[in-house]
Amino acid sequence: MTNPQSSAYQSRQSKLAVILQTSGYSAMLLNPGPSLAYLTGLNFHLMERPVVALFMPHTPLVLVLPELEAAKVSHLPFPIQAFTFGEDPSSWAAVFHQGFKAARLEPGARVGVEPRRLRLLELRLAEEAMPKTYFISAEEVFANLRMHKDETELASMRKAVQIAEQALIQTLPLIKVGVTEKEIAAELTLHLLRGGSDPEMPFSPIVSSGPNSANPHATPTNRALQPGDCLVIDWGATSDGYISDITRTFAVVKVDEEMQRISRIVAQANAAGRAIAGPGIPAEQIDAAARQVIGDAGYGPYFTHRTGHGIGMEGHEEPYIRSGNSLPLKPGMTFTVEPGIYLPDRNGVRIEDNIVITQTGSLCLTGLPREMDTVG
Repeated sequence: MTNPQSSAYQSRQSKLAVILQTSGYSAMLLNPGPSLAYLTGLNFHLMERPVVALFMPHTPLVLVLPELEAAKVSHLPFPIQAFTFGEDPSSWAAVFHQGFKAARLEPGARVGVEPRRLRLLELRLAEEAMPKTYFISAEEVFANLRMHKDETELASMRKAVQIAEQALIQTLPLIKVGVTEKEIAAELTLHLLRGGSDPEMPFSPIVSSGPNSANPHATPTNRALQPGDCLVIDWGATSDGYISDITRTFAVVKVDEEMQRISRIVAQANAAGRAIAGPGIPAEQIDAAARQVIGDAGYGPYFTHRTGHGIGMEGHEEPYIRSGNSLPLKPGMTFTVEPGIYLPDRNGVRIEDNIVITQTGSLCLTGLPREMDTVG
């Protein structure tokens, strides 16, 4: 019986081959990361030893990798040409030459790369091995390949949401006055792993309280929770390589009336963004809908980031839900809606949900209450 996931990798590589033939690229060069995993199922750590994959139409995939990683490519469901090197770095250039010679690329070939992923280490070795080759950005190619999630991918994302939400529920009893942000983050991480998250989570949990919660990307500190704090928890899980990314804000004992009002405004902005999401809607309209609620309430200057970003195999990927992005949303696209209001040196509130565009509208994958519950 054919492994459905194996068929998926072959189908994705076939789609890439069509793109190569119709868009003027001769090949695509990838190093370890989500796109390589998406196309092959192969996962490598970025380390001091280089790893690259060269994709060409109707040609076995060329892989250059360390000998110690060779077992990973011994039983793949698609043809490859593997070229391995040992522990002596002086041998790397020769193996790159050998591998890329097997690709038989013509002089002047245009090879697409991911500019946010390909390291200088691999690029320099590739340039030396293929001196008459043009290496150009293919960022849009990979965005379009990965932006539309199929049912298997969505099932993994739903599982990642379930793991994350259950982990927070199990962490809540710990949260009380005097507990530090780091202690909450550690407990939450433990429950994420125990609940089934892949070890490589999308990001370290953000746990920020009081003045720290006014920093959208705060790092947990030894600050102890105090009455009157807003407590922002931004966390996620990974399941089969696909992630969730959720934020909820809590009141420690009781927050002042303004922060209570702000929490209601942010919830309304979140609801407005979710309500307008659907096929054919430009990404910027979701941002505008959420931003208008906050602006009309008088807190526009305190909403300091975009309304959302794509999620899938990465915590931040296309589509980006921001002003100026006219990309029409299509079924299978997944992203966050996460408006926030941040009062410097006081408190902040953010509410973040995970959305998938459907044929007729959108579906929210996250289900935890959005009201500012009390802890402590």
